[in-house]
Amino acid sequence: MSALLEGNMLKKCLAGLAIAAVLVWTASAQDARTVIANASKAMGVDTLKTVQFSATGWDFALGQAPNPSSPWPKFIEKSYTRAINFEAPASKVDRVRMQGENPPRGGGQQPVVGEQTQTQTIIVNAGTPWAQQLEIWMTPHGFLRAAAMKNATSETKTIGGKKYNVVTFMGDNRAKVNGYINDQNMVERVETWIDNAFLGDMLFEAVYSNYKDAGGAQFPMHIVQKQGGYPIFDLNVTDVKANAAVNIQAPQGRGGAPGAAAAPANPPAVSEKLGDGVYLITGGYAVIAVDFKDFIALIECGQNEPRALSVIAETRRLIPNKPIKYLINTHSHIDHSSGLRAFVAEGATILTHQVNKAYLEKTLAVPHTVNPDKAQTAGKKPMVESMGEKKVLTDGTHTIELYHLQNFGHHDGMIVAYLPKEKVLLEADGYNPQAANATAPSPPSLYTLSLVDNIERLKLDVQRIVPVHYPADNRVVTMTELKRWVGRTTSTQ
Repeated sequence: MSALLEGNMLKKCLAGLAIAAVLVWTASAQDARTVIANASKAMGVDTLKTVQFSATGWDFALGQAPNPSSPWPKFIEKSYTRAINFEAPASKVDRVRMQGENPPRGGGQQPVVGEQTQTQTIIVNAGTPWAQQLEIWMTPHGFLRAAAMKNATSETKTIGGKKYNVVTFMGDNRAKVNGYINDQNMVERVETWIDNAFLGDMLFEAVYSNYKDAGGAQFPMHIVQKQGGYPIFDLNVTDVKANAAVNIQAPQGRGGAPGAAAAPANPPAVSEKLGDGVYLITGGYAVIAVDFKDFIALIECGQNEPRALSVIAETRRLIPNKPIKYLINTHSHIDHSSGLRAFVAEGATILTHQVNKAYLEKTLAVPHTVNPDKAQTAGKKPMVESMGEKKVLTDGTHTIELYHLQNFGHHDGMIVAYLPKEKVLLEADGYNPQAANATAPSPPSLYTLSLVDNIERLKLDVQRIVPVHYPADNRVVTMTELKRWVGRTTSTQ
């Protein structure tokens, strides 16, 4: 057979495969339209313009677990009401939260004293972040509406012996949104992936069950939302009003912007000299930089990548021509670890308590493709070193003493950093200073009491405290202030 004939046959074969692929995709798209139409009819989507539902249950603080193997800490949803206008589209939540962990364990601004009222309004416009829009599009009815507007596809899957039609469309963040529709044409689960500075491409899923008729629409009476592998909401619906007269207005001062406040611009890093070669960097979560003989060690990383990059730039200005060898991580909570990936990109070793080591290694290696950061772009892998009860970094001139806090309910792997020469202690979440004239709580926070007990147990001569959550008035925090806050005025050292 001639080479020319073989070439023509190959071209025809490839063309046939291409046509077949188009036909398969077309059939898939047609199947998706049928699946969406059937589910929309069964669930009453076509006539459902608005919905308002009330519930009780729990919410959970993402990334604030007391240790890396525990679920996010729980809070009670005493009341929860959400109104959704699918045509606007817009959503508003009004809820009352109460303390759910007794005694308090983990973060999330625990403890909640009394009842805490919260409102969130989302009015979708061209500038609304996709993660906020998902509060509407991940509801069962919202998903079907969105899928009908997108180039959705469909395939059949069997999961746990149960068959589903899985409808998929591409979200505005270029991540897939999958809806699992059962043989009753009910949406049982919706999943997608959203960007998280610490958890990378984070799975966001919602599970719906116990459907009941509500004014001609089928509505789930049990709703569970999960992020990062654990629930963030678990709601038992008590009342549903289909096509209720909802009136969702933008909060005053936001001019119709998305309901959640936009993230504030990253403030510039500001530095203060604590001693020879020791610098406090503020303008966000507080960081201390120490100039060792051959390297730099930083205590804390900043609460996100922009903050971490500002800290790195300021550190290089203060201490030029030296590598950042260590980034000391006080604990693995999401707000204290979301800047770590910037230091992974720098090639720094993350130094943390042994409780956190495996978790940080795993989490910092998760792909971050939805919104690639410097670690993802550079292809850098995390280097994590652990410590036990105490570790000392010294070059003979500078010294950092690291101690593990005992009986500290906020996090089982919490460490503090003490600089004996400067008599400075950096701590996270044990004492978060309020206004200088604020009234001390009665009784004091268990976390603050534990911090004081640990300082006294370790017999540390602390003159100045650097809270990572630095006071808004930038005042110098002393041991005297800390003891006054917990009702102790004399030293027991």
